Amino acid sequence: MVYILLLLIGFVGGTIGSLAGLGGGVVIVPSLLFLGGSLALIPSISPQTAVGTSVLIIVFTGLSSTLAYLKQKKVDYVSGLIFFIGSGPGAIVGAYLNDKLELTFFYTLFGILMVFISFVLAISNKLKPIQFSKGLERTYIDNEGKETTYRVYIPLGIAFAFVVGALSGLFGIGGGALMVPLMLLVFRFPPSVAVATSMLLVFLSAITGSIAHIQQGNVEWLYALALIPGAWFGAKFGAILNKSLNEKTIVLVFRIFILVIGIRLILS
Repeated sequence: MVYILLLLIGFVGGTIGSLAGLGGGVVIVPSLLFLGGSLALIPSISPQTAVGTSVLIIVFTGLSSTLAYLKQKKVDYVSGLIFFIGSGPGAIVGAYLNDKLELTFFYTLFGILMVFISFVLAISNKLKPIQFSKGLERTYIDNEGKETTYRVYIPLGIAFAFVVGALSGLFGIGGGALMVPLMLLVFRFPPSVAVATSMLLVFLSAITGSIAHIQQGNVEWLYALALIPGAWFGAKFGAILNKSLNEKTIVLVFRIFILVIGIRLILS
């Protein structure tokens, strides 16, 4: 029964993480804590162990979905690697902060931030785009032949990615909840490219973050072995769902997910 529950958690987390570029930790962390705490359906674990286990699972979710998105030619791997210059070290810092900070306060702040981002995305069409005169210019051509040009201002991207990586290591959520809005609102990525590139960044950052969590003993390996298969196939399924959605629907789905996440974090 426990194994089936963990498989299901991994699948749902992988699907949602891949579909919206979140990583999947937004489902895995609260599920492990809730099922092991209030419901007592699985042996309980500490918040630090839930986060560390989640970060390890995100490695496999990120890899699975990145491979699927690479086949769809939606991953801007150049921008993703630039962002990783910041998010990689940030994930290590966040993992070590996890054992030293009071998480309740930060979950509340992070939840408020998620609600705020959902609101900003809702009115993004009315906001004046940020124009960068310098930066890395990228071009994406969708399946209908529509060409979109966007520009990545590298210093800002690296700095913001460091913060995202630190939050990812701290909360075990993958970082896409912040990175996707940055790519959409600041650098004006096409939504499908933002989600796909976020999963590449989530994958790379989770590698560095999970190493730090493993060193601290924050991984429940028996849980991880049950979660990984579900997360792997869920990530592939999420990428397939993403392919069938248009750009506006992808943004709407992302907004709903981070709004729910924000409210859940505040209430918890």
